[in-house]
Amino acid sequence: MNKQKYFLYARKSTEDDDKQIMSIEAQLFELREFARKENLEILEEFQESKSAKKPGREKFGEMMGKIENLDGVGILAWHPDRLARNSIDGGRIIYAVDTTKIVSLRFPTFWFEPTPQGLFMLQVAFGQSKYYSDNLRQNVQRGFRQKLRRGEWLTKAPYGYVNNPKTRNIEPDVVKSKIIVRAFEEYKTGRHGFESMAEFLALHGVTTKSGTPLGKASVWRILTNKAYLGLTKHYNEYFPGSFTPILSSDLFEAVQKRLQERSHPRKTKKSHNFPFTGLFRCGECDSMITAQWTTGKMGVRYRYYRCTKKKGKCSQLYLQEDALVLQLKERLEEIALPDEWTDYMLRKTDEWDKEEKVSSGSQLGRIKNNERETEQKLDELVSLYLDGDIPKENYIFKKNELLKQKVSLAQKMDSARADRKNWVEPLREWILDMKKATQLVSSDNFFEIRDYFKKIGTNSQLRDKSVSISFCPPTEFACARRADFKFSPPCAPSARPHFSLTPEQVSNCDVLMSFTRTFFEKQES
Repeated sequence: MNKQKYFLYARKSTEDDDKQIMSIEAQLFELREFARKENLEILEEFQESKSAKKPGREKFGEMMGKIENLDGVGILAWHPDRLARNSIDGGRIIYAVDTTKIVSLRFPTFWFEPTPQGLFMLQVAFGQSKYYSDNLRQNVQRGFRQKLRRGEWLTKAPYGYVNNPKTRNIEPDVVKSKIIVRAFEEYKTGRHGFESMAEFLALHGVTTKSGTPLGKASVWRILTNKAYLGLTKHYNEYFPGSFTPILSSDLFEAVQKRLQERSHPRKTKKSHNFPFTGLFRCGECDSMITAQWTTGKMGVRYRYYRCTKKKGKCSQLYLQEDALVLQLKERLEEIALPDEWTDYMLRKTDEWDKEEKVSSGSQLGRIKNNERETEQKLDELVSLYLDGDIPKENYIFKKNELLKQKVSLAQKMDSARADRKNWVEPLREWILDMKKATQLVSSDNFFEIRDYFKKIGTNSQLRDKSVSISFCPPTEFACARRADFKFSPPCAPSARPHFSLTPEQVSNCDVLMSFTRTFFEKQES
């Protein structure tokens, strides 16, 4: 007796809907064993890992092409849904059965004969497979929509976050999130391109699986990932997320601005790293100050700064970078305060910080108690109305009054939380800026000096080879009064001034001015 000849077909989708289907290796073992028991001859085996939801499978098309060029062969598969989950491929198989190109279909888990009843059952099996795929797709999309409404992340957490299986959301990784913040801060400075940024990330452990630095595209994806702002993504569209952001919007936008600047680079063959360009304007014609290299005696090269003269004729001359740096450091010495003074100022701000937090916590506690009392009154009022103890008119009037009170308390709560923003921070930041001036006096990092003057200085000009920079009122005041002291002896502990400010009642600028004035007045006395 001749064996029936069959093509063996095994398929395993790489998508989630086939998680419960056995592997291709397991299917091949079972089908070969089934062919041996049923005395079936296998002409050729076809196997592929691809979804059958849509037409276009390469191996399936190759198998059907051979079947259509032969007379009377069979197909051996694990189940009809391995052959087709769409109407086109299913119809192709049924038509091949109708035209006797396929004389037999064998499945270890499904019975079929090439009869009208068998064809009907095969159509039902293909229809069920298609229905399963369509229904599963709708269920998955519905689940995605629900997760988006809850602000949850849908897939594997991006670098800097970790998946939390309990909340089914993501949360910042303790270490990796700090690396992301540091990377954004570094790129914001403008000192990095994609390659140097990849090296920076590699130094902090962010590499490819093989341990090599990331490619330019990977670095770009990290620097443009809005997930770090607390947004979730679906099909290239962002939605509000319910997880904690890693970055501030100001830092993220600053990096995007840098990326945009680098996407349209200047058409220069060589990049000259001039640290003080973009800082000064010409004091004569108000044009920007540019820079260039000049070769002096013995072939030594120097950097010079000059007016661009884009606004017309200008008589200003060149200024060598060393002379410019010397003047800037002299300005730094004028505003720098002794470490003994800044350390004492910082300790005082820490005391105020603790007092403010205690005061804010007490205020929030009182408001929360009032909210609970209002809620209790509302509950009691509803009970009285339902029990018929008060008429409807009185109930509505009193309820509206309590609701107004509840809204008012909610507004007070929001206001208290906003006021709780640490007013001490601007003062602390100013003191640290004055402390940093001392460090920069002996620094050779010209870019850091430039960024410092950009932060604290205004109206920076160059005229007649002289630097002119203005400071904000507290710094200017400290600079003027500081000249009266020689820092010897430093302020002794017993002579340290007592400050009696009420910072919560004044603006940040008033706090800076009052603190600075009080400090220097006490030093003078």
